[in-house]
Amino acid sequence: MTMTQETHSMSELLALEEVDQDGAIREAADRVEGDSRAAFLRRAVLFGGAFAGGGAAVAALAKPASAATRNDVAILNFALTLEYLEAAFYTEAVRRGALSGRTLEFATIVGRHERAHVAFLKDALGSAAVARPRFNFRGTTSNAGKFRATAAALEQTGVRAYGGQAANIDADAILKAAVSIFTVEARHAAWIRHILGRPPAPRAFEQFQTMQQVLAAVRATRFIVAAPRFTGKVTT
Repeated sequence: MTMTQETHSMSELLALEEVDQDGAIREAADRVEGDSRAAFLRRAVLFGGAFAGGGAAVAALAKPASAATRNDVAILNFALTLEYLEAAFYTEAVRRGALSGRTLEFATIVGRHERAHVAFLKDALGSAAVARPRFNFRGTTSNAGKFRATAAALEQTGVRAYGGQAANIDADAILKAAVSIFTVEARHAAWIRHILGRPPAPRAFEQFQTMQQVLAAVRATRFIVAAPRFTGKVTT
């Protein structure tokens, strides 16, 4: 399969049920009530402040706890699933030892970022966080060329995922934290495109994707071999 074919195959559609097979995200959203909802917002605000500056976190703590909606929980669990995948992909690629030079530097640094994103989202969600899926990267972490092509596709998918959901987030504090991750994902995408010899910023405007379209891209890779169920009602 050529690089173009690999990237094109990530555009197929997927039903949400394919990723959320046991209702974990819906159940997690149902648990975010009362004090647990307030704790969720406090964690999200604190981590958002860690990204954007400590002063913002203190001010945002005054926001009503009800700002952490079920929709926000579902969106963050959607983001967490993508971050699980990226973190595992980069961690495995570095460990396998097939990378060198600029590619190894990219994988090492970006892997560190993705693991930090996972830690942030898990801490923000607390007991509402979905479980880590099991992955099979099908040889893409053991070959430098396949790794670079796959990394470019994954990072582009991440940019389109965060951009597509930003307008659907209800709480301002959570939106700020998500945008903080989104901007870093965009830098990752530009970096790997530069390594591949492609224009880092090929267009003036980005084309975002719905949740279903992003999950289609993930499904097309066949990297996730067992994943939490995704059937909760969320904005797409």
